[in-house]
Amino acid sequence: MKEIEIIAFDADDTLWDNQPLFDNIEKELCDILSRYGDESQISTALFNVEMNNMESYGYGAKAFTLSMIETALKVSDYKIPAKVIEQIIDKGKYLLDMPIKVLDGVDETLRLLSKNYKLVVSTKGDLLDQQRKLIRSGLADYFDHVEIMADKTEKEYKKLILSLGVLPKDILMVGNSLKSDIYPALAVGMNAAYIPYHTMWKHELANEDIKNDRFFKVDAFSQLNSLLGVK
Repeated sequence: MKEIEIIAFDADDTLWDNQPLFDNIEKELCDILSRYGDESQISTALFNVEMNNMESYGYGAKAFTLSMIETALKVSDYKIPAKVIEQIIDKGKYLLDMPIKVLDGVDETLRLLSKNYKLVVSTKGDLLDQQRKLIRSGLADYFDHVEIMADKTEKEYKKLILSLGVLPKDILMVGNSLKSDIYPALAVGMNAAYIPYHTMWKHELANEDIKNDRFFKVDAFSQLNSLLGVK
């Protein structure tokens, strides 16, 4: 860990709560569409639409809103009233302005780490949405660089390494998603610290059986200080 110069952080569910708000909106959608199917059926239909739209829409509240509208149209056989569509759009607007709840230990840990390391946000999603969330979080001043990717792939991590001008071994990637934050970072030679979050979108689920001496798991954000030997 002595080689680490830069720490890159995922944003959603690493720095602040995110997935629970999407889960709540999904439950509200299931209630709105209950006349067309039970919760399991509506959730499955929504997930399938999201997966079909992933290449075109990417991630984030806007993509989720469009997929909710498409789901409503499909499950209702295109008979959904316009007023209900308006309700769904309002749910999407709420997500775009959702309250940002910074996770425990994040603010004080970033304050300490920023004294010794260059800190970077490395997240995926809609550019404007993620930029606005970072500003609303009150954490923006801790970061020297912000990288918002359409998706987190090995190719995108290689671009990040080039833009930072260091070797992969000089970077520690921190995140809650094994699929997006950990596996591709390790694959390109970066170090990776995994901080599990209590809920996960099923698209992000992955096997935790990792055997790599550059992989670290911590139970809380504040434990990064101990991992890096920062006091």
